[in-house]
Parts: sequence; structure tokens; C-alpha cells
Amino acid sequence: MPYNAVEMSDWQISEAAEENMPTPDEWQEKLNLQKDEMLPMGRLSKLDFLKIIERLKDKPDGKYIEVTAITPTPLGEGKSTATCGLLEGLGKRGLNVGGCIRQPSGGPTMNIKGSAAGGGNALIIPLTEFSMGLTGDINDIINAHNLAMVALTARMQHERNYNDEQLQRLTKMRRLNIDPTRVEMGWIMDFCAQSLRNIVIGLGGRMDGFTFQSKFGIAVGSELMAILSIVKDLADLRERLDKITVAFDKSGNIVTTKDLEVGGAMTAWMRNTINPTLCSTVEYQPLMVHAGPFANIAVGQSSIIADRIGLKMFDYHVTESGFAADIGFEKFWNVKCRYSGLKPHVSVLTTTIRALKMHGGGPKVVAGLKIPEEYTKENLDLLEKGLPNMVHHIHTIRESGINPVVCINSFHNDTKDEVAMVRKAAEDAGARCATASFWADGGDGALEFADAVKEACEQESEFKFLYPLEMKLRDRVDKIAKVVYGADGVAWTADAEAKAKMLESDSKYDDYATMMVKTHLSLTHDPAVKGVPKGWALPIRDVLIYSGAKFLCPCAGAISLMPGTSSDPAFRRVDVDTKTGKVQGLF
Repeated sequence: MPYNAVEMSDWQISEAAEENMPTPDEWQEKLNLQKDEMLPMGRLSKLDFLKIIERLKDKPDGKYIEVTAITPTPLGEGKSTATCGLLEGLGKRGLNVGGCIRQPSGGPTMNIKGSAAGGGNALIIPLTEFSMGLTGDINDIINAHNLAMVALTARMQHERNYNDEQLQRLTKMRRLNIDPTRVEMGWIMDFCAQSLRNIVIGLGGRMDGFTFQSKFGIAVGSELMAILSIVKDLADLRERLDKITVAFDKSGNIVTTKDLEVGGAMTAWMRNTINPTLCSTVEYQPLMVHAGPFANIAVGQSSIIADRIGLKMFDYHVTESGFAADIGFEKFWNVKCRYSGLKPHVSVLTTTIRALKMHGGGPKVVAGLKIPEEYTKENLDLLEKGLPNMVHHIHTIRESGINPVVCINSFHNDTKDEVAMVRKAAEDAGARCATASFWADGGDGALEFADAVKEACEQESEFKFLYPLEMKLRDRVDKIAKVVYGADGVAWTADAEAKAKMLESDSKYDDYATMMVKTHLSLTHDPAVKGVPKGWALPIRDVLIYSGAKFLCPCAGAISLMPGTSSDPAFRRVDVDTKTGKVQGLF
């Protein structure tokens, strides 16, 4: 029986559901796993990827289902909730189903977005562990990433302090001649800290480091998180952690983690991160958590590793992509699936009437403030004007050869006429459409949704990539901008275009994936522009080089790799019951 999601907070629902959450031994039996394939960590377990994939390597894959969304309001439109609801609905139909979502960042969890754990009766449990570090993957990535910066800054200091003979005799190191104005890497932490976006380090005397301008980014935007999303195994991780571009020398040559002799130690920090963590929905469908969020500044996908074992373990495996289809699905389509070799059967486009009204010209939606009444009362005119955003994303997904399922994530104030209008627009655009009330009703409220997805999985699709790997970087960006974003073209700054030309002229970058960096709040580079704008060009100001992940990352607009904390952050409402030790106030 569903919990009363109106009267109970998410942390209260999680607390109640956790009383009957399967133990590691019960999960082992339920999932038909061997004893040594589960790695218990408290009341959670990691799954030993290498052992599971080896045992099940000859088993046919299940159906592969991806979840994305329309361009969201700052509140989000419920992709994680839809993922949990779909698992619960398919579970209610008696199907063998499981999934994988991304691990939340401490930045949004303690800021305004919450832990992205779904909500109501479509919630991930245990909520506290999920929201606050889980089994340590992000912490391990922070340590590995910052160790590379420790290696770099120490090397710069020693090269300044010693001549060539002393450097070789005292440190057994060759001189790298690192250019302090061309350090690509920065430091990371897992909070939104705008004051650390631009910093100067090494102030003090000669023994206090090398003075230069540096920066912090958020942990889940690290190249190491991108690498975790796409690696095949520990050997692949080790190889990639030697290839990360940390800086350039004074002759313009790349300085890598291998040059700094730090890749092995970074792998040691990250050795446990390759195994997904097992959580569940409140109705106890298995749900793995692996890799990180932030598709606007990173790959924003749950891992290839989790998808590979999920497709072996389950008849229906659900995976989630970050943000809207112009970002999350595009990267799933052209990067993740290209790396994994896996082909999806269906993509779910999560939609809310609230967001469509915003795209139709509704008042600004601000996280933490009361939502304007235009979003809580019937307004067919606003809704109709906003429908093109949903239709645009349907067309984007159809470009891949997949016919999507539109999921209307229902709110209690949505009216029958509004729902009917969205359904008609979705079906006219060639998509299936289902209404779901999983937040209020759990799996019982997701049966129509589950049936539509199951039906779509049986349909043959002609999955194809948007561009071939042989296409040059600037041509790829132009195609993504025109087909996926709806731009007229691309406007490169002089520096960005010069960098792109340099990268195109070097054959070692030919097979690098194109990983766009863009706001998630608009089809354009400007988060204030809603709907489906016409007559604009996508500005590219830089191209980041992620040589371990083998990504080239064109940066559109002024997006920052370190978000800021709001004036009314969520940490104000998080506390601990000192009698029970339980965390309260998470959402």
C-alpha cells in the first residue's frame, strides 16, 4: 500500500520503507547472485562487476530502456522519480526488472535541488546513505583528482627550487618545464562554492608552493567521474588515468598524469569505484547507483559497467541520463552507446505540464520560492504555446531511430483537458504517451506507463548515431547545434576556433568523443531563453581536453564548472535526531 506522500516527507517515507528493505543476504537470493559477487558495506552492498559479467557473459541481454526529459524548470521534472516509478510499474506486472541511476552530488543535495532520489512513492532508499556519500565513490574521486594536482604543484615547486643536476640527484625527476599559465586541471570538492571558482595558490615563501592562478570545480564534473562512466574494467581505468592532460609545458606540449608518475596512485584511490552500489525503490525493485550527475558539464550518465551487468541480470534494465534530451539523451546516444556498443530499445521523455507552461511564457520559476499560480490552475493557452519544446525533444530522440514514450509526470492540479492536450501533441509527433501518478501511488500509478514502455520495447528500431567518428570537431558541433538544439549555426570565438583547428590537425584526437558543455535550462546557451527559439547561433568560447576519457568538450556560453550555493540552501533544514542518530530533513 502506498505511503501518504502528501503528509509524509521523503525522508519519512524512506525511513518507513527501510524497515523491510532486503538485507544483503536476501538481495543475494532475490537476484540469484553468488556469495562472492556481493561486497557488503554496512547495510548496503557493492556488486562485483567482473565476477558477475564473467558468469553471465553468455546470457542474452534484456531490454534496454533510457530515461530523459524535456527542458526542465529549475525544480527538475522528475526523471529519477519516473525511473523509480517505471521500475515499480514493471514490477507490479510481475516482470524481472532493475535499473541504474547516478549518484547525487553533495553540492545540489545541500543546496536547492535536493538529492535527486525521486520522491514520494517513487523514491530511492536508503535515502540518507544515497544522499550523503553512499559507499564513497565521490570521495575516492576527489582524492584521486586532487592527488594529481598535488603532484603537479609539488613538481612545479621542485623544478623552480632545483637546477637540473639537483633535480635528478635529489628527486630522480626530469624537468617538465610546466607553463603556469596553461594548467588545465584544477582542484575539486563536492559542494557548490562560487568563491573558489578562481583562486591564487602558493602564496608565501619558496617552501609554500608555486604561486599561480588556479580554480576549483565540483567533484562530479571531474574528468575522473567521466572516466568512471565509460570504463570497461579496472585495467581500462588504469590505462585512462595515465592519459589525463594536467597542463602544457612552455613549448606547448601536453603534460599528463603519466609524466607526473601519479596514475598508479590515482587508480589505487579509485579501485573500489568500478563496482556499482545496490539500492532499491520503496517497493524493493533493485536499483544500482553508479557514476555521477551533471550532464551540462560532464557526461551525466550512469555507468556502462552498471548497464552491462543490469542487462544480464534483468529482463528489463532502466538507465537514466542527466537533464533534458538535448544534453543527457544526446550524450547517451552519441557517446555512451558508441563506447558501450549497446543499443537502446526505447527512450522515455519525462514531461510535466508545469514545465510546458513555463516554455509557453509562464512566470519565472525560482527554486525555493512558491510556484506562481499560473502553474497550479488550468491554463490551456500557456500549455499550448509550450508544447513545441516537448515536440522538439521527441524529434531529437526520433533522429536516433527510436520512437520515444512520453511520460506525463502528473501533479494533483493537472486537469483532464491539459493532460489530453499533451497526449494529443505527443502522439501527433509520433510518440507513445502515458500518464503516471507514481509519486502519489507508486507502482499502481505507473501501470499505463509500464505497459507503454513494454510495448515500445517490442518495436523494431533502426538505432543510428548523429555523426560518424570521421567527422571533424567543428562539423560535429555544427550538426549537434542545428539538429539537437535548433540553432542556425555556431559562432566560435577566435581562441576557441584556433584550438579546434589545432585539435582537428592532430590525428590522435580523431576518435575522441564530442562532449558538449551547455546549460540544461534552455535549448540555447542562455538559461533565460525558453521554448524553442529561432534565429540564433551557438557561441563556443573554449574546448576542454579530457584525454583520459577521450573527450573534447566544446563550452557554450558562460557555464561554470563550479555551481554556486543559493541564498536559501537545503542544509538549513537538515539535522540529526540525537536520540536515534537518524538524519532528518533530506528531500
